[in-house]
Amino acid sequence: MSVYAVKVEDSRAATGEWPSAGPVYRSIYAKDGLMELPPGYESPWDFFSDSAKRNPKNPALGRRQIIDGKAGGYSWLSYQEAYNSALRIGSAIRSRSINPGDRCGIYGPNCPEWIISMEACNSNGITYVPLYDTLGANAVEYIINHAEISLVFVQQNKLPAILSCLPICSSTLKTIVSFGTFSESQKKEAMEHGVDCFSWDEFSSMGNLEDELPAKNKTDVCTIMYTSGTTGEPKGVILSNRAFMSEVLSTHELLVKTDKQGTEEDTYFSYLPLAHIFDQIIETYCIYSGASIGFWQGDIRYLIEDLLVLKPTIFCGVPRVYDRIYTGIMAKISTGGAVRKALFDFAYSYKLRNLEKGIQQDKSAPLLDKLVFDKVKLGFGGRVRLMLSGAAPLPKHVEEFLRVTCCTVLSQGYGLTESCGGCLTSIANVHSMIGTVGVPMTTIEARLESVPEMGYDALGSVPRGEICLRGNTLFSGYHKREDLTNSVLVDGWFHSGDIGEWQADGAMKIIDRKKNIFKLSQGEYVAVESIESTYSRCPLVTSIWVYGNSFESFLVAVVVPDRIAIEEWAAKNNESGDYETLCKNSNVKKYVLDELNSEAQNNKLRGFEMLKAVHLDPVPFDFERDLITPTFKLKRQQLLKYYKDCVDQLYAEAKSSKK
Repeated sequence: MSVYAVKVEDSRAATGEWPSAGPVYRSIYAKDGLMELPPGYESPWDFFSDSAKRNPKNPALGRRQIIDGKAGGYSWLSYQEAYNSALRIGSAIRSRSINPGDRCGIYGPNCPEWIISMEACNSNGITYVPLYDTLGANAVEYIINHAEISLVFVQQNKLPAILSCLPICSSTLKTIVSFGTFSESQKKEAMEHGVDCFSWDEFSSMGNLEDELPAKNKTDVCTIMYTSGTTGEPKGVILSNRAFMSEVLSTHELLVKTDKQGTEEDTYFSYLPLAHIFDQIIETYCIYSGASIGFWQGDIRYLIEDLLVLKPTIFCGVPRVYDRIYTGIMAKISTGGAVRKALFDFAYSYKLRNLEKGIQQDKSAPLLDKLVFDKVKLGFGGRVRLMLSGAAPLPKHVEEFLRVTCCTVLSQGYGLTESCGGCLTSIANVHSMIGTVGVPMTTIEARLESVPEMGYDALGSVPRGEICLRGNTLFSGYHKREDLTNSVLVDGWFHSGDIGEWQADGAMKIIDRKKNIFKLSQGEYVAVESIESTYSRCPLVTSIWVYGNSFESFLVAVVVPDRIAIEEWAAKNNESGDYETLCKNSNVKKYVLDELNSEAQNNKLRGFEMLKAVHLDPVPFDFERDLITPTFKLKRQQLLKYYKDCVDQLYAEAKSSKK
């Protein structure tokens, strides 16, 4: 078996103060030293300006044209047009007495103006601060004040949210620029708080192309990205120009050495939030490569239509997106008739065997790709050559399915805002890395630190422990929170809070989360994310939140069941009512509980990890109720607060049924 990581430092034994830590590993592609930023690069603006000079006429940023209320084809700004627009916007920012090192906010879904605003800030050494499109006004006003943002770019339909912040933010915020226009009443409301408002065109006309750009330095702060966090106030992650550019160039280096680099022939589909580091790095890599970026309309109902019209070559997703794609395709296969299903199963098994033998994706079953799997590829527009997955571990069965059926390279990675996005990535066409997040990027070193209280030993025969990172793409600290910085950055090592397991080929597998552990009344520790992952394999489950009270000896859960599965079972078992009614039906609850515990037994969960009661909620966990983060992670404190009465009732019911 090939090994894709090399040991560069020995393990450390436990001391009175610190737990033991395993050896330090690097990517085999960085065995002689971590990738350093080449001379001449001082700011991500260099990537954009270089591409504009190299490919001035190449399509850069595109959106669908709306004609008579209907979306047509994509209309494009060339690199030269986008470059000139960024220069004008940057000049206009400076005219508002905003100087290098000051901070501007960007608030809204992905669109050309988002990128142009970002590059306008980069051009003048101004730190940009993304505001989550899915966060409410309280978090937005907190970030504006905490980061001392004096100008904010805002999508037009987000203006009411920004205006509602002004009573609390107007001492800091002095200028609002709409991606579109303002109504007179909105301008009046802002002016009452001493804040000036400009439409995008008005603001652009205030700038010019002749201003001399200030000198920039790789040590400057590029962006402060506030992580949504599952508890407490958002944390402002400080990322330097050096870290940001190094991440982009490491992505390029790995693609050059293992697959195919991005070029001006590539097209990327922009729909994952630009307010998150994952998409920002990938879009900046596309800019570095001179590729084209096509934006979705911002409406989930038209996402697939946008994708099919654009026909991208590079597609990024998160597990939630890929899982929906998998479920949809499997549903079509199961209803396509016995002959088609048999052909699909044969083709799937044949190609999977070849992939497992190490045969490259495009050579593993070319004829079957055309005859059987081409329809799956057409579902992504027909041209995708590279698929990336991040934000959370991708279920192994979903990853395998996508690798087999999508006729393209799929690479899964792992990263955090604090590591400037991807810090580990699986290597293209290395099938043994399926189910893992791969090896360190060429800018990062990784090791595991033992977590004795959870039974994880970094020095064991199968090394397991907290993933710790060191290298050139780490954050500089949390803005105005030295206490939090010092709690996770110790001796140059960032402690991620995620539990990993080294594999024989040098890849890392995410197996648990250090923070999401609680103790039941009998003293048993429960690693809840691992348990939720197991229960999520049950086909009846769309989402699940497992809870254990430390004063109780068992677990309960809130489940969002799969609507079709529940309705089909109800029809076969003479249970009447619509989906909402069925979720309240005690027989349906018992059926779901039994199926969940059957899944638990099949996966050898221990007795105390079984569920004793479930509540079925027909409404998915959502942002509106503040139950999930923008990356779809469960906000456990908020879930407990929201379902408190329900959880109390579940415990009461479970205990009464024991009597």
